[in-house]
Amino acid sequence: MNRSKRSFSDASLAQFRAMSLKDACSYLGCYWKEDPDFVPIKDPVTKRVFISNGSRVFEILVTSSKWFDSRFNRGGGGAIDLVMYLFGLDFVGAVNLMQKRIISTAEASL
Repeated sequence: MNRSKRSFSDASLAQFRAMSLKDACSYLGCYWKEDPDFVPIKDPVTKRVFISNGSRVFEILVTSSKWFDSRFNRGGGGAIDLVMYLFGLDFVGAVNLMQKRIISTAEASL
């Protein structure tokens, strides 16, 4: 791909790829609650979280930056994938939404 035609800077994409899933949810106004009673089977660092996006609630297993929705047998890696899943967006739509929300949050804190 010709770099001059790219829609997103390398710095923005690196920031979103390095962002924790919890931080991404926070920036996007999604409620995140960890299930304190969950006992992981395979990886001891796995957590079960409930993420609400408006009226929808997702039950997601999270291990580091990987996530999996066992109800719908869908998963991915990183904040961009999670935003795509939670909001039903493609890659470009997810990155645009993240840029918009992170910029608004940063401006609000000034």
